[in-house]
Amino acid sequence: MKNSKLFVLFLVVVFGTLVLSGFSSVFAADYPDHEITIVVPYNAGGASDMTSRIVATGMQEALGQTILVVNKPGGSGGVGMSEVRAAKPDGYTISYIPVEIVMHETLKLSDLKSDDFDYIGQLTLVPSALTVAADAPYNTVKEFVDYALAHPGEVTIGNSGAGSIWHIAATYLEQVSGAKFNHIPFDGAAPAVTALMGGHINAVTVNAGEVLSGVEAGKLKILAIMTEERDPNMPDVPTMKESGFDVVIGGWGGLGVPKGTPADVMEKLSAAVEKATDSQEFKDFISQRGMVVCYKNSADFTKFVADQTVFFTDLLSKMELGG
Repeated sequence: MKNSKLFVLFLVVVFGTLVLSGFSSVFAADYPDHEITIVVPYNAGGASDMTSRIVATGMQEALGQTILVVNKPGGSGGVGMSEVRAAKPDGYTISYIPVEIVMHETLKLSDLKSDDFDYIGQLTLVPSALTVAADAPYNTVKEFVDYALAHPGEVTIGNSGAGSIWHIAATYLEQVSGAKFNHIPFDGAAPAVTALMGGHINAVTVNAGEVLSGVEAGKLKILAIMTEERDPNMPDVPTMKESGFDVVIGGWGGLGVPKGTPADVMEKLSAAVEKATDSQEFKDFISQRGMVVCYKNSADFTKFVADQTVFFTDLLSKMELGG
C-alpha cells in the first residue's frame, strides 16, 4: 500500500511538471499554426509602421504563416505596447518596440517598464533630422536657432508624442542651443509631418525617411541630421555637429512579445527576424528611408535595451520636457 501511494504521488508530480512546462513545449513545437499579429504603437506611415510591414513580409516567408500588422497609436506608444504586454505569451501577438520603451517609467507616461517584454531582436537604428518647410526663412540650423532665440516660444516643433524620442531630440537641441521651442505632440511622426507640410507647425525632428517624400516633392528641406556622420543617402545634408551644435540622438526599433513567451517560440521568432533583416529587400527598403539596418539577436537586444534604459534615465533626469 505504501508503495502504491508513493507511485501515485510520483505520477502527480510528473503530471504537474508536464502541465507547467512540458505542455508549452509540445504546443510550441507546432508554432506557428495560425496567423500572427504585429502591433505598431503608432499611426500608419511612420518609420515604426514601415519597418514593421517590411519585416513582417520576410518573417511570413520564414514562418510559413500570415503576419498582420495593426496600428494602435496613443500615449507615446503606450496604448499599443500595453495591449501586447497584456496579451497571452504564446508568440501570436508581437509588439514593435521603439526606443520609448526605456523612457515610459521615468517620464511617467505609463506604467510600462522595459523588462515587461521578452525581446525577439533589434531591427534598425533611426536617426533624427531637423526638417522645415521648403520656403521657411532659414536654411541652416544656426539661422533656425537664431530665429527661435529672437522669437522665444513661438517656433513650433512637432513630434510623435510627449516624451517620444523625437520630442527628446528637439528638447536636446533646445538645451544645447539655449532656444525655447513650442513642442507639439502628435500620435506618431506621420501626422506631425503632415502638419508641417500643411503649414500648421514650423519644424519636426523626426526620422529623415519620414520626410523624404516631402523633400523630394520640393515642399520640405532638411537642415541637419542628428548623427555622428553624414548619411550616405543624403550626402549634402550636414550633421548637427557640423552645424555647430553637439546633438547626436536618434531612435531604434525592434520586436518584443509578452513576458514569459516559451523559449522555443522565441527561438523561432528570432531566427525569422534574423532571416528577414538579412534580405536585400529589407536592407534596400530601410536604407532608402533614412534608417540604418542594425540586427541584434534576442540576447544582445535584451542587453542593449537594459543599457539604453540606464542611458536615457540619466539623460532625461537633466532635461525639462515641458511643452
